[in-house]
Amino acid sequence: MTGIASGGFGRKPSYTLKPQDVPFIKKRIREGDFVNRIAADYDVNPGRISEIKTGRRYGEIPAAP
Repeated sequence: MTGIASGGFGRKPSYTLKPQDVPFIKKRIREGDFVNRIAADYDVNPGRISEIKTGRRYGEIPAAP
């Protein structure tokens, strides 16, 4: 068996965003990149990028120049 029903064997966990990633993510958001494309590049759920976009997470970290 494969997939979620079998416990997800063979699947690796997604990346955990770190504070040093955030300025570059915010820069890409500012430049108009789509949230889902940024998320794919970091191997995270688009919701994590959306939280950064809205300031819910890492609101105190500025975007990269």
